[in-house]
Amino acid sequence: MDITLPGGEFVLGVPVQGARLTDAGAYAEVVKDGGDDPDATHGATIWVSVVRQASPEMTFHAGEGVGTVTAPGIRVPVGEAAINPGPRDMMRQAAREVTGHTAYAVTVGCVDGEAIARRTFNPRLGIVGGISILGTTGIVEPMSLEAYMASVEVYVRVAVHGRPGAVVLTPGKLGRDYARETLGVSGPDIVQMSNFVGAALDALQSALVETGHPLPLLLVAGHPGKLAKVLNGDWNTHSQYSGMAMNAVARVAAEVGLEPGPVAALAQANTVDACVELLAAHPRGTEVWAEIARRIAGTLQARAPATRRVRVALFALDGTGLGTAEVGA
Repeated sequence: MDITLPGGEFVLGVPVQGARLTDAGAYAEVVKDGGDDPDATHGATIWVSVVRQASPEMTFHAGEGVGTVTAPGIRVPVGEAAINPGPRDMMRQAAREVTGHTAYAVTVGCVDGEAIARRTFNPRLGIVGGISILGTTGIVEPMSLEAYMASVEVYVRVAVHGRPGAVVLTPGKLGRDYARETLGVSGPDIVQMSNFVGAALDALQSALVETGHPLPLLLVAGHPGKLAKVLNGDWNTHSQYSGMAMNAVARVAAEVGLEPGPVAALAQANTVDACVELLAAHPRGTEVWAEIARRIAGTLQARAPATRRVRVALFALDGTGLGTAEVGA
C-alpha cells in the first residue's frame, strides 16, 4: 500500500500483512522494519482498527500494547494515547486521500507492546501500557555508525574542503532551518550529524588539520535533549548509548544559582521538554539556557580545537529559541 509522507514529496510503499473489514469498520496490521537503526520495535506487529464516528475530527486511542501518557512533557497531553503529532497527521492525511474526511476513531496497538516498552525509556517518561508511536517525517535517516562513516563523514569533508566561512552541524531540521534563516548558510555547508556528535566533530577536526585552514565559525544547533548530553560526556546521543539530559540541565541551573525547589523539579522532570516548560515559567530560565549553550560550545570546541569560534543555538521542539552562546576568538 502506498502512503504519502508528510510534506507530500515522497510516497512510501508499506507491505500490509493483513487487512479485513469488521462489523464496525476495518482492521490492518504491518510488521515494523527498523532498518539500520537500533530499534526495540524492529519486527513488532503494529495493528490499527478504524471505526466511523459522528465527530468530524479523527480521535486516537491506545490499543493493547500502545502506551498512554501519564506525565507532562510529552508532545501529547496527559491521558492521551502515546501517538505523536507526526503519525497522527499522517493518519488524517491517509483518511482524507481515501475517503475525503476524517470522521474516524482510530485505535493503534502492538503485539507484545507492553513487554517491548520495558526495553525503552517509556517507563521513565511516564508512558504506561506499551510503546509509543513516534515519527516526524516518515523517513528514517541512516543512523548506524557504519552508515554515518560511509556518508556523513564525506559531507563533513566536502564542507571543510570548500573553505567556507561557517560549517553547521545539526542533529536534524531545527538546526538546518535556523542556519538557513539566520546565517544564510545552505547546501553542503550544513551537515546533519544525527546522533553522532563526537564522530562528526572528530571528522571535522581531521579535515581541518588536513587542509591547514582553521574554520572561522562552527554552528551547532538543535534541541537540548540531544546536545546537552555532551555535558555528561555522552558523544553518541542515541538513547541506546546515552543517558537523558535532564540531570545536566538541573546541574547547570544549580550552578547559576537557581533555588533548590526549581532545581529539584528539573532533575525529576521526565523529559527535557518538561524542563523547557519549567524554565519558561522561571524568571531566570533564559539565563540557564544561555549558560547551557555556552558550556556545550566550550565542550565542542575542546574536541575540535581547529574551529576558531563555536556557536551553539538551542531550540524547543516547536522551533522557539531557548538560548544561544558563542566561545572562541
